[in-house]
Amino acid sequence: MNDDPRQVSRPAGAPEGFRLNRRRFLQTAAGSLAFCTMGAYGLDLVNQKPKRVGLIGAGWYGKSDLWRLVQVAPVEIISICDPDKHMLAGALKIAAERQKSGKTPRGYADYRRMLKEKDLDIVLVGSPDHWHALHGIAAMEAGADVYLQKPVSVDVIEGEALLAAARKHGRVVQIGTQRKSTPHLIDVKKQVIDAGLLGTVGHVDMCCYYHMRANGNPPVEPVPDFLDYDLWTGPAPLRPYDGLPHVRWWRTFMEYGNGIMGDMCVHMLDTVNWMLDLRWPKRISSAGGIYVQKDGKSNIADTQTATFEFGDFNAVWQHRTWGAAPDPDYPWGLVIHGDKGVLKASTMRADFVPHDKQAKPIHFECLFEREQYPEDVTEERIELNAAPATRRHMLDFLAAIDQRSRPVADIEQGHISSASCILANVAMKVGRAVVYDPAKREVVGDRQATALLRRAYRNPWRHPGRSDYLR
Repeated sequence: MNDDPRQVSRPAGAPEGFRLNRRRFLQTAAGSLAFCTMGAYGLDLVNQKPKRVGLIGAGWYGKSDLWRLVQVAPVEIISICDPDKHMLAGALKIAAERQKSGKTPRGYADYRRMLKEKDLDIVLVGSPDHWHALHGIAAMEAGADVYLQKPVSVDVIEGEALLAAARKHGRVVQIGTQRKSTPHLIDVKKQVIDAGLLGTVGHVDMCCYYHMRANGNPPVEPVPDFLDYDLWTGPAPLRPYDGLPHVRWWRTFMEYGNGIMGDMCVHMLDTVNWMLDLRWPKRISSAGGIYVQKDGKSNIADTQTATFEFGDFNAVWQHRTWGAAPDPDYPWGLVIHGDKGVLKASTMRADFVPHDKQAKPIHFECLFEREQYPEDVTEERIELNAAPATRRHMLDFLAAIDQRSRPVADIEQGHISSASCILANVAMKVGRAVVYDPAKREVVGDRQATALLRRAYRNPWRHPGRSDYLR
């Protein structure tokens, strides 16, 4: 270990000239907190009144986001909402154990009752995709800043409404596309992309080959008394109940999301947009379907290719939920092709390979923080590789709240990335390329595709596109 403070690299987001003695820093986890909060993000959380926090959606990732926030800031968890009484009870118990006050938050089944109290500074939204827009907008209307899981919406017009609501109410909205806060990817952007090592970018590949498509045939059964299934379903179509939907089962149905495209491509496309400073694709096309896994209830594509055209190059997405990954080191990731080299990147690693044989390749490894945060190791279903990124994402969110500024994963870029993936599904459904006009909120010259920008809501739920936000 190098103890020379002059050799300690700056953390992501730290100002130029920042220095810290490495040995002193690593002595305690508290040193890690001070390093992240005050050094890298300009936050003085020690002398601040704790932010009052609420969580909507106490499933796996909702809780994971909340525990990462508790690790880096002296917040007070005021309330948690989930229509599953068992899920809610478990989250309330852990919250009381984790937060400094030891208090048990209030529990709610209905988010509207929770937000009616108007006593929250921050609301974390970890509900399924079909709820993101309604939960996010309602939290903003209740006066809270919002940490919203990706994708921001289940249809394009929901995303437009979220963006308009954030701007109208002046709320900070951080999207859970935490690749922008992933330490090794921040280094990749700085050392490879910004340094010009790739040269002229001519093509981008993105992929996911995880076997993550649930494909069973469970029987229809009575709804358990601990779950308000009607409330869980909300604006989505009411499917016959065939098991707990919120234990990954919902992700296999288009009624609640946008398949692997909306779940996994959004991360990689957003990362490409951030690294290469992109916005809306000029044109989007896509093809795919259920080609192999035809024996289950799942109605999301098991195979899909999408092309996002940016003018000077195309970014091409490919997913298969069967078979093997062409590159086992990058089963979910991106490859940026330049005339001077190739960059491969994922949540676990990155590699830059220059075309010049005299130049040296650069390898980047994922950061883990088991020593600084030992509770990570015992947390159920935690993604240890993602935890450091989420902690930094939360700190960036808190800094934006304090400064009333835009966070690194602001709702606008989150909407662009989410909507682009949704539009790929629209293109696949209509069988032709689409060009989206965000000013007019329509697919240019295509009434059929434009009609697919807004999903029908189940009564009595009201689509936010009808609100004042989209005048």
